[in-house]
Amino acid sequence: MDRCSAWLRDRTNLREIGDYVEITTPYLDRHNGYLQIYAKRADSGFLLTDDGYTIDDLELSGCKIDSPKRQAMFRETLNGFGIQTNGNTLEVKASADNFSLRKHNLVQAMLAINDLFYLASPAIASLFHEDVIAWLDLSEIRYTPSVKFMGRSGYDHRFNFVIPKSKVQPERVRRAINRPNRDFERFKTNTFRKCPGCDAQLRSASSSMVKQRRNPP
Repeated sequence: MDRCSAWLRDRTNLREIGDYVEITTPYLDRHNGYLQIYAKRADSGFLLTDDGYTIDDLELSGCKIDSPKRQAMFRETLNGFGIQTNGNTLEVKASADNFSLRKHNLVQAMLAINDLFYLASPAIASLFHEDVIAWLDLSEIRYTPSVKFMGRSGYDHRFNFVIPKSKVQPERVRRAINRPNRDFERFKTNTFRKCPGCDAQLRSASSSMVKQRRNPP
């Protein structure tokens, strides 16, 4: 845990901009750029914000969060990490005691909402997540959806499915990735593999899993 926390600290840069402190994190967005958030003192604590970057970037990329399904996914993601909106800005209040956790939650929410970009593709006939659920149900595979785990660092990470252990297989944690590309591989490498002591596993469920209807394990 100490080594993981040290890894995050060593790769986080701070810069003062007026009343705010710009925090450049080691996490990558889909453009392969480091995510930045901003913090300032507010009341008896701090206000953390993305300065509108996440939603503005989606809209500029042609992905507007205007349909009921996208709105529901957007709100579910924010609620899962305890993040609020102020116009197009994502923000959360923090105290000195929970500053690191709130910062982590804001960054994780930005990464999760950033994934809504892939819903802008006209080639997507239906949400991949729903396809995975349909395949699991069809294959009679037991699972628990949308589970959040606390890692060794004390930070939370959300996964799409947990498949319970059986007589021949251990318990498995799965995250459904609709388009596992080079950006996703860079994200895994920079976020987890270079982090000593962090043993989180990222598993991708490709669309071929849905099409091939493989036999359940």
